Amino acid sequence: MLCTRVTNARILTMDPDHPVAHDMGIWHGRIVGLDEAVTSLPAREVVDLQGATVLPGFIDSHVHLAWTGLKASSPSLAGCETIEDALAVVAEAVSRPSEPGAWVHIGGYDQRALGRHLTAAELDRVSSGRRVFVMHDSGHACVVNSAVLDLLPADVPHEDGVLVESAMGAVRRLRLPYAQEELADAIEYAGRVCLAEGITACAEAGIGGGLLGHSPVELGAYQLLRDQGRLPLRVQLMPGADTLRPLGAHERDGIPRALDLGLRTGFGDDWLSVGALKIYTDGGMMARTAALTAPYEGTTRTGQLQDDPERLASLIVDGHLAGWQLAVHAIGDRAADLALDALEQAQALRPRPDARHRIEHAGLIRPDQLPRFARLGLSAVVQPNFLRYFGDDYATIMGPHRAPWMYRGRGFLDHGVTLVGSSDRPVTDGSPLRAVQFMVERASTSGRSIGPDEGITVDEALRAYTVAGAYACRWDDSAGSLGPGRRADFVVLGDDPRSVDPSRIGDIEVVATFVDGREATESRKL
Repeated sequence: MLCTRVTNARILTMDPDHPVAHDMGIWHGRIVGLDEAVTSLPAREVVDLQGATVLPGFIDSHVHLAWTGLKASSPSLAGCETIEDALAVVAEAVSRPSEPGAWVHIGGYDQRALGRHLTAAELDRVSSGRRVFVMHDSGHACVVNSAVLDLLPADVPHEDGVLVESAMGAVRRLRLPYAQEELADAIEYAGRVCLAEGITACAEAGIGGGLLGHSPVELGAYQLLRDQGRLPLRVQLMPGADTLRPLGAHERDGIPRALDLGLRTGFGDDWLSVGALKIYTDGGMMARTAALTAPYEGTTRTGQLQDDPERLASLIVDGHLAGWQLAVHAIGDRAADLALDALEQAQALRPRPDARHRIEHAGLIRPDQLPRFARLGLSAVVQPNFLRYFGDDYATIMGPHRAPWMYRGRGFLDHGVTLVGSSDRPVTDGSPLRAVQFMVERASTSGRSIGPDEGITVDEALRAYTVAGAYACRWDDSAGSLGPGRRADFVVLGDDPRSVDPSRIGDIEVVATFVDGREATESRKL
């Protein structure tokens, strides 16, 4: 007897051998068959979807759950359009009761909305001597007041209290880490937001270290959720590369640096596992720190790398030698050159044809770099909603010659590169459906066309959030499509993305999300 039979549905399986089904049988969290294989079988529960569309659960291959939850509970500068408005929010946050010595953490900061950056002196006016940390929406910069600057070593660079990239890390190291219970609450909140958008699995892009690590024992927060039955969706964890350290492994192992006990990609189970090693090479376009080969339009600035190029390359090579899948953050084309060179060197030293290394963001990729992606077997993990919401600004700072190279779609696919969809939540909207719409239309919210030749089909965009996401996260044996033996993770939609006008895809209702064959979101009337 089946546990559940889903019937009267339009099931888009993403499996070319059985692309559309109407019935699906589920037993203990796995799909046992489709259509005539299960239609006549008895089931404890029959779910009649009244003709609704079903897709495999979306996979967000690059997300920050803890940051999302913490940001949602912090005072925010989102919506502020003047310096004085922003300072009023800071003043109100400072006035809230708190434990002695507690820092004031503010989110939602974007200097573009204010016309310029806040300064330490301005924060000093409203901070009453407390330590104030204002987090940039990109995750690549912050602004602090003098009470924080006074604690920093003299050689940490800043500009009137604005710190970017590795300098920001010096500030984060001053703060006590978040408690595991606090992180667990934030992760659970963010996970439930993901479920409401049809996401059943995600990759947490950096724990324990790097720019966005929240605690040296951060993995424990996810284990706590799992132990308590509160982990809302499947999560793969990317340790920050600075968690590697020299270990005295046997010389035949050829492992120069590793996590303790040699832990690496693949450890864990279907619900919680260790994924790729996250390595930052540059910054971001929003903070103007993505490393470019030519200056940002109208400036002499070319962004910056996170460290000395040789040290970054060595880290990439060592991670590969230690057996890790690598997720290399490279937004600018200069950073992509560094990543491609290092990955090529790594594969020459120890060939691993199925390493499935990934380039996170791949924000500006020149035409000559595309064949190298393909030759190295890399996946491009892009964030389409960056251009949907920030595309007007990004196109301006890249200029008309480079704007078509941003967050490519067609260029990657035509070169045989696996194109993977993701959000980088909470940097911007995490909705996969809105991202799919952009991948097809290549239009920002203002209607500006950005690299229209990079547009792809609806089917190709859906694959980026299902089949390709599963491949990039090494879940392709159990997720990304719906068929016998695979996880019963799926999303029920109010309409078929392939049959509506592309301009409507982002507004399709997510009716329900199922994980392990059980509904994980509250039903809405069909």
